[in-house]
Amino acid sequence: MELVKVEEKYYEFIRDLRSRPENSKWFLQQVEITPEQQVNYMKKYSSNYRVCLLYGEPVGYVGVIDQDIRICTHSDFLGKGVGSFMLSEIHKVFPGCIGKIMKNNVASINLFKKCNVPYELI
Repeated sequence: MELVKVEEKYYEFIRDLRSRPENSKWFLQQVEITPEQQVNYMKKYSSNYRVCLLYGEPVGYVGVIDQDIRICTHSDFLGKGVGSFMLSEIHKVFPGCIGKIMKNNVASINLFKKCNVPYELI
């Protein structure tokens, strides 16, 4: 696995993954993101995001905005260490960052505990 800086070719992967119902329900902001909105957002914040590649294919992403961690793994790769890898690596890049996790998101709580990354429950 490798964590790479976000390039334009990954914008739609991030938008698609973020927009999937099984993922979007865990984000604090429940919004539909258009391709145009995604491009504009990424033009502004892409330096704060990384994409996880496995054998050259994107399998997840992680970002930090205002010290708040956003992380998402493709469902085909859950339980394979992708989330732990991304969270551990992004915390090295942004050491003061924390996760804001919904109280009922047990998987994220366990991930942050496992990686020893601080979080607060929302």
